[in-house]
Order: sequence, then C-alpha cells, then structure tokens
Amino acid sequence: MGPVNEPVRPEDMRVSDADRVRAQRHLQWAQGEGLLDLGEFDERVSSLWSAKTRGELDVLTQDLPVPPRQPGAPAPRSKGQVFAETGGGTAMRVLTIVFCSILAVNVVAWGLVSLTTGEAIHPWFVWTTLPLVVLGVLYTAGIGRPGKGD
Repeated sequence: MGPVNEPVRPEDMRVSDADRVRAQRHLQWAQGEGLLDLGEFDERVSSLWSAKTRGELDVLTQDLPVPPRQPGAPAPRSKGQVFAETGGGTAMRVLTIVFCSILAVNVVAWGLVSLTTGEAIHPWFVWTTLPLVVLGVLYTAGIGRPGKGD
C-alpha cells in the first residue's frame, strides 16, 4: 500500500455492502435472463461477497450487459417532487386533481349564480373542500409523500 497522500485508483477503492448488493442484483438479473447458469451464478456471488475493491467487483459483471431499469423501481426523485412514485403517491395525485377540479367547478358555478342573482348566496362550494382536507391529513401522515430516501 502506497503513501496516504497519493490518489487511489478507482479500481482500488473499497466496496461497501450496498455495492455488493447492487452487483448481486445484476448477477440475479443475468441468471434470470439465462446469461449465467446456476453454477456460474453461485461462483460469482461467492466471489462477490469476498470482494474488497471495485476492481474485484467489476470483474464479476464486466462481461454482462447492463440490466434495464426495473418497472417497479422508483424513478429518481426530482427536486420539489410533491408525490412519491409509488401506488400511494399516484392515488394521492389523481385524487387531488379530481377533488381540485370539483372544487373549481363549484366555485365557478357559485360565482356565476352570485353574479347573475345580484346577491351573495351561501357558499356551498366550501363543502367540496372536505375531501381535500382528508387528503391533506393523509399526506401529512405520510401517505403518498416521497420519503427522505426517495
């Protein structure tokens, strides 16, 4: 091992368990696609968990194509994302759009009726905000909201 002040080559960088798990998923995908038989998969996974550096890890997957992004895997979170890319996030997004549309239609109808009659009538549209309040409570509880790791 050289002096500490010399830069470390990328292939000599140490790997974490998270790096090993990613490489194992890659090998599992390749085995599932028929690119590796069970014996070779077993050998590579054994070597994978004893690997200490990126170079040792890369050797195990360098002859395999890059797996496509999994359909169920969440997309990277963009800055300012309001809803998660999960089923709960999709449901909250759709319900929010639906109930905001209902509220907008009711406010416009109330405004038109108030203008044409010349008097301020009871604002019945307030009742259409109740589903939005329920959605707000659910969102505050964490349903449909992106997590810190998303």
